[in-house]
Amino acid sequence: MEKLIKKKVVVTGIGTITPIGNTVEEYWNSLVHGKNGCAPITYFDTKKYKTKFACELKNYDSSIFFNKKEIRKLDPCAQYGIVASEEAIKNSKINFSKEKRERIGVIWGSGIGGLLNLEESISDYVHGGKYPKFSPFFIPKMLIDITAGLISINHGFHGPNYATVSSCASSSNAIVDAYHLICLGKADIIVTGGSEAAITQSGIGGFNALHALSTRNVDYQTASRPFDENRDGFVLGEGAGCLVLEEYLHAKKRGANIYAEIGGVGMSGDAYHMTAPHPEGIGIILAMKSAIKDAGVRCKEVDHINSHGTSTKLGDLAEIKAIQKVFHENIYNININSTKSMTGHLLGAAGAIEAVASILPLKKGIIPPTINLFHIDKNIDPKINLTPNKAIKKEVKISICNTFGFGGHNVCILFKKINVI
Repeated sequence: MEKLIKKKVVVTGIGTITPIGNTVEEYWNSLVHGKNGCAPITYFDTKKYKTKFACELKNYDSSIFFNKKEIRKLDPCAQYGIVASEEAIKNSKINFSKEKRERIGVIWGSGIGGLLNLEESISDYVHGGKYPKFSPFFIPKMLIDITAGLISINHGFHGPNYATVSSCASSSNAIVDAYHLICLGKADIIVTGGSEAAITQSGIGGFNALHALSTRNVDYQTASRPFDENRDGFVLGEGAGCLVLEEYLHAKKRGANIYAEIGGVGMSGDAYHMTAPHPEGIGIILAMKSAIKDAGVRCKEVDHINSHGTSTKLGDLAEIKAIQKVFHENIYNININSTKSMTGHLLGAAGAIEAVASILPLKKGIIPPTINLFHIDKNIDPKINLTPNKAIKKEVKISICNTFGFGGHNVCILFKKINVI
């Protein structure tokens, strides 16, 4: 049997819209300077809610990007995805008039999708007038796959087009699928990532009911504190992240600016609990080992891990245990950080914006901090470098991005610094 030769896949475009910056440049500068995106919720009256704060987007004006007709048709989740994808596509500098559109795809992830549209539409129907009715845009605005569809429609991309849904691992799974399709020669370019807009009454209320969110209302600016002894839950965030993935030789031929290579990926299932991670991190271990093996690198070569690090009691410890079991004594040479300490948790979009935060250290030689880290959890080895409170300068050749989701979904993506030859 003929051996399958796996194609090399690189990142040639990035885009973000986040609670700490509405462009990649703003986002990166905020990460490096430890900027906190948390503030009191402005979208609705929080009087009835245990949690009264979140990481909302700042200074976002939909009319800058969309006309009135488009805004009526688009839930914020789709809006954010389109905005991030446009930045990434522009950043890639691809001349699409010279490309085969059937070789360009879009794979997009979201854990929840059009939640605000669902919430408002049902409320209007229930509390409407004598003849209540749903908007014809109700279903399309709610669908998770609609963002992928709209990105392809906007640019005429005829390649693979669909959505991935795996809770908070959704956009990481989208990136992995895009990587695999290019590896297999099914596409030359794929626009991929994820978006989320769940800071709504049902979003906050639902996560409060799960006891998942921080309720540190008096001290909300330090509420997202991954790995800290006094953490009490995650802070909900919103936004989107996008990567343009491209087959290496295709990118090299057109003289593309290459940010990084996706060296390897790993996926696994905890097979343990609906919402809680396996306490020993079994699934996380499998995902990380798989990514490292896929990349053909050694544990001692890894310089940086952008952890899932949500600021939950169980999740943070399970991840650190897993990293210890995979890397053993090499863990002490790795900088581990959690950018959720600044952005909050973007649910299905987390993996996409954190992929950008894992790629840029390869280019910039700077690792953003884990802020709000005051007292490291007593169950965590104090010699482990969690990059507390201040960015550090360090040459990074290999960076890992971990993402996990309710249902026991685990995804690990390994990025490598690349020198174009």
